[in-house]
Amino acid sequence: MDEVAGYYGGRLREHGATPQGVDWNGAESQFTRFRQLLKVLERDGPGSINDLGCGYGALLDEFDRIAPGQAYAGFDLVPAMVQEATARHGARPRTRFAVGAAPDAPADYGVASGIFNVRLDSSDESWWEVIVGALDSLHATSLRGFAFNCLTSYSDRPLMKPHLYYADPMRVFDHCKRRYSHQVALLHDYGLYEFTVIVRQDVHR
Repeated sequence: MDEVAGYYGGRLREHGATPQGVDWNGAESQFTRFRQLLKVLERDGPGSINDLGCGYGALLDEFDRIAPGQAYAGFDLVPAMVQEATARHGARPRTRFAVGAAPDAPADYGVASGIFNVRLDSSDESWWEVIVGALDSLHATSLRGFAFNCLTSYSDRPLMKPHLYYADPMRVFDHCKRRYSHQVALLHDYGLYEFTVIVRQDVHR
């Protein structure tokens, strides 16, 4: 993961606290994926949130619009990202940012945006194990549910890049249904070459 952290650190140095600085194409697509991820809040209402791979804290703006005043914790592997996020949002009440690969305390919800995309030289199966480990952490620290996104294996093959990981939506959905909850939604209809999975914790958990 040190290589991945170095990759994102380089993007931040090149582009600053912008969507390009966290390896997205632009603000419009970034906002679109935030809206998909935060659909995890729709059924059970607002609550605290852990943002895994928070970058410079961009999701917090949309979270505040939907769930103003709720507690937020952001975690990122790149210390410079955490510094940028703290500079932007550190004065917000009930907000903290920390360097880390997993949430350090439970919240009502967990989200992860884009953290499974850049695999660099990792093989498909070794990167899948990284994804499973992160999802296990989200499941363990999310009281009501969690949401995450992945690039899709249904992307146009000539446009696919070797350093990125394109997940099989069916494999991801099946994994979440069998391992985490009976209540799983797969969203693959919002115009980007990716999908979002929403896992709502079973009531008996």
